[in-house]
Amino acid sequence: MLIDGHGRTVNYLRVSVTERCNFRCQYCMPEKPFSWVPKENLLSFEELFLFMKVAMDEGVNKIRITGGEPLLREDLDTFIKMIHDYKPDIDLALTTNAYLLPQTAQRLKDAGLKRLNISLDSLKPEVAHKIAQKDVLGPVLKGIDKALEVGLGVKINMVPLKGINDDEILDIMDYCKERNIKVRFIEYMENRHANVELKGMHGREILAKVKERHTIHALGREGASPSFNYELDDGYQFGLIDPHKHDFCENCNRIRLTAEGNLIPCLYFDEAMSIAKSVKAGDVQGAADVLAKVLKDKPKENRWSEDNPNEEDISTRAFYETGG
Repeated sequence: MLIDGHGRTVNYLRVSVTERCNFRCQYCMPEKPFSWVPKENLLSFEELFLFMKVAMDEGVNKIRITGGEPLLREDLDTFIKMIHDYKPDIDLALTTNAYLLPQTAQRLKDAGLKRLNISLDSLKPEVAHKIAQKDVLGPVLKGIDKALEVGLGVKINMVPLKGINDDEILDIMDYCKERNIKVRFIEYMENRHANVELKGMHGREILAKVKERHTIHALGREGASPSFNYELDDGYQFGLIDPHKHDFCENCNRIRLTAEGNLIPCLYFDEAMSIAKSVKAGDVQGAADVLAKVLKDKPKENRWSEDNPNEEDISTRAFYETGG
């Protein structure tokens, strides 16, 4: 069992397989050139898996594959099969923008993937284009349909932004209700790589939009999930991911591994330790020692403040390296 320095059990590993992305979303990496880390700097799937076996043997039972956009990593289904074959009962999921899902969903399902978290910030082509800086909506919606068709579990994530897509909160919810998909509204997380003109919506503002049409009932957080859940009168449940709230980090059970081998204890912070040297040398104990140190030093909470962050509250974390 993995325990961090604050007594929290850590059983969830998020693994970024690439920092590359085929979108340039305003809240993530709007000005980053379409370049990528040299292939030789990335850990191979075998090297990533060497560390992941250590984590799984110590109690990690939930793994999420992230990016960048993970579907840009060649032969991703082979990597997923490696994980599934080693521990078939593991909760194995993937976060994606869905653009490449029409041609990959079946292979992912066959390899052992169970669930997908898909970003969907607008149902209007022009708004989706403005956010992603690319004409994306058609392939994304086809990708969602394909994922459902092949039997993958799907959740939708939406980041409401003032003056951009804040008028679509109820539309996105209706889209998800029609398909029996859970939607999670995510408060915009201030970071230095995003468009400086963006203004996110506070959780209470998002809920106020939902209340314009529905009565909602608070259900609370489920275990260590970052989502605070709510239910409508008709039984439909949705979530709110609110990292600015004071209790958001209380039950954090996550650590993150980047494609270059940096083990990150907290999404907000830049502090990390590398396992690259150890896994490239096949040094399992060395990788385990790094893991133990990262867990010991895992911070108690992030620094996002609940209202109007100060300059020092804005994270320098490049989310495209860690998958959010």
